[in-house]
Amino acid sequence: MPKDNRQNDNQSASQLAWAEVAQRLLAMLPVARNIDWQQRIAGYWRRGRWSSSIVGYEETGVVSLDDLLHVDAQKNSLVQNTRQLLAGLPANNALLWGARGTGKSSLVHGVLNAHAQEGLRLVEVGKDALADLAEVIEQLAPQPYHFIVFCDDLSFEDDDATYKSLKSVLEGSVLAHAKNVVIYATSNRRHLLAEKAADNAPSQLVDGELHHGEAVEEKISLSDRFGLWLSFYPVRQAEYLDMVNRAVTRLVTHVNPARSADPAFTPDRYRLEALRWALARGARNGRSAEHFARHWVGQQLLNND
Repeated sequence: MPKDNRQNDNQSASQLAWAEVAQRLLAMLPVARNIDWQQRIAGYWRRGRWSSSIVGYEETGVVSLDDLLHVDAQKNSLVQNTRQLLAGLPANNALLWGARGTGKSSLVHGVLNAHAQEGLRLVEVGKDALADLAEVIEQLAPQPYHFIVFCDDLSFEDDDATYKSLKSVLEGSVLAHAKNVVIYATSNRRHLLAEKAADNAPSQLVDGELHHGEAVEEKISLSDRFGLWLSFYPVRQAEYLDMVNRAVTRLVTHVNPARSADPAFTPDRYRLEALRWALARGARNGRSAEHFARHWVGQQLLNND
């Protein structure tokens, strides 16, 4: 056999061997299963070493819009925007920003639960996976459902460049072509990035007008790409007590319906303690109200049953 033929045969055999090794390695890798959106209303994007996929949550928290008090304006705006999405009409990406514990994330989940029967679904994408945002949206675009891509508790430091992935998607071609997807994000910061006094160092006054430096413009440009801004603030004392009353009633009814009309659970029994709880936490908000209700209701049912 000529030498050239022998070399070609050896090369072909080597290629076949490597192909077989590659197939065996691929067979060992975990297979990403497509989520069944008929059975799941929410999932999250899981990044893997070899592959990434949307994984469905086994259970989702049951948050009712009726239980979210004193955020009526924010609630109405987000519900209206979501209804536009479900109707196949133009809808905005939304940034929910403000004080901690004021119901930003709960409102998004409440909207999901209120409209899940109409085909609304949610996929949560963590900050560490923002680079995959375009891939997530591309997977959702062909689905016969409408999706909220949820980015919870976002904030970025000066040396963190991951925000650029979110910035490019918000007004990029990928999201523009996905008519069934909106991005809802929550943050304690209005502009998502830290703003420092040094950012205004190069600013100067010209005829009384302040011209911000380029660093400020870069930071503001991210939040500006959200069409809908919803602001959340701490509540007054009376509003906080309303939240406590609603949370206590809901928990008692859920845990022991027979005690729902028990005088032991009337507001005058826990009012002062609820106020002390908020004072110790340094915040009057829905989260403090929920935490107090869990503490107080659990304590009462444990000691009295």
